[in-house]
Amino acid sequence: MSAQPATRSVTARPLTAEAFAPFGQVIDTAGTAPRPMNAGMARRFHDLAAIEVVGDGARTLIGLVEAQPYPLPLRLTLVERHPLGAQAFVPLSAAPFLVVVCPDADGRPGRPQAFVTAPRQGICYARGTWHGVLTPFGASQDFVVIDRGGPGANLEEHVFADPWTIHLPGTG
Repeated sequence: MSAQPATRSVTARPLTAEAFAPFGQVIDTAGTAPRPMNAGMARRFHDLAAIEVVGDGARTLIGLVEAQPYPLPLRLTLVERHPLGAQAFVPLSAAPFLVVVCPDADGRPGRPQAFVTAPRQGICYARGTWHGVLTPFGASQDFVVIDRGGPGANLEEHVFADPWTIHLPGTG
């Protein structure tokens, strides 16, 4: 008789700059004074995240992502990281989304941590941070993605032999 693996469960918590700092930056206008522009008809929240890219021929890319919602609780089987550049996701709606990150444990992902964004918060994963896939819940969601383009292998993936279960606060 084979033993069943222990339940591997994580409950998400609200996304804050302090809690997320080991993994990157929260993209949020809270606490940032806007600059007027366009003759006072617009406000710019400047320098909300640094997109680090390294390597010969590296450049910063801006794209759009249309993401389908995931069922919750989330069954986390795969994480990835980008060793040559940071990666930012900025939602185009006020809907929250789930953010999963893992500390590095000697080149492999450690125990996941999970966060739920506040309305209009985005995230910028630091270069080399293990993270889950883009995870909206409840409905499809569109995002601006800012990351690295250019030559070099900028994607590493890790599949967990025993998946983790990620719960929203108050659900597990």
